[in-house]
Amino acid sequence: MTYECFVEELRKNLLEETDYKEDMICYKKEEEYPPTTGDRLLLKRQQGEGIVEVCALYVQDLYKEYQNGWSMDSIIQEILNRLEVILESECFQRSKNLEDYEKIKDYLFIRLLNIEKNQTELQDCIYRTIGDIALVLYASMGELDGSSASVKIKRHMLDSWKRDSQEVFDAALLNTYFISPPRIYCWERLIFNPDYAGENFMNLMCDYKIKKDALGNCLSTTIRTNGAVAIFLPGVAERIGQLMGCGFYMVFTSIHEVMIHSERNANPKELKQVLEDTVRETTPPEDFLTYQIYHYDPESESFSFC
Repeated sequence: MTYECFVEELRKNLLEETDYKEDMICYKKEEEYPPTTGDRLLLKRQQGEGIVEVCALYVQDLYKEYQNGWSMDSIIQEILNRLEVILESECFQRSKNLEDYEKIKDYLFIRLLNIEKNQTELQDCIYRTIGDIALVLYASMGELDGSSASVKIKRHMLDSWKRDSQEVFDAALLNTYFISPPRIYCWERLIFNPDYAGENFMNLMCDYKIKKDALGNCLSTTIRTNGAVAIFLPGVAERIGQLMGCGFYMVFTSIHEVMIHSERNANPKELKQVLEDTVRETTPPEDFLTYQIYHYDPESESFSFC
């Protein structure tokens, strides 16, 4: 069977074995907008106003399995089994609550993205901008196949929620703080102790000695994934400014961490060169955030380009 015939036969069998209608299963080539990795068979189902559940089947991979000896019946059964797992998953169940703010509000959080690199992704999304960084509103969808799933919140959801964007965004920032509290990490301890959980510098009962030399401080969160957001969480920049006793520079080496340097002991031009070298040599493209050096002014409590 040729690839084209396989795709058509696969689609025909899925229509017969499921309750999907003709217009709910469509074939999309990888070069069609928006471009994707590989051809896909998309199974679409309306979940609510403006919300569509989409399951993507990577048909080129399935065709390889067919060529390697899998029968069409076996492939269809495998797909049905996977669909059943998805329907029973925490991720799918939580997606049904997206239109109900009271049910979904505790799962809202903020993630950082580079604006220019993610222009298409950010269309119709809810986000704030600081320089070339977007603070984007997401909802955690839970675990699926051992991985965390999340979705960007679109602007039309505010109408369903009947909530102001400022209220929702502030609540998400606070959620992010408690989901993944900020921590400062000492590199030497992190290297030799995999269980090292960082320093809780936000504890006002402890007089944390922040580093004020040229080496700086590594700021992230307890989970260390998408941890650069820590600097924008409530009270964090203010606390660091108090500990520093002055303003400070921020070097976002990736979306996962940001280096903090005292403005009295660091040269922003040198920091920019270090950032460019780090991004080029060690930062994966998907983890890139910015080439800019940022500054925080404690007096005005504001962020800016250096």
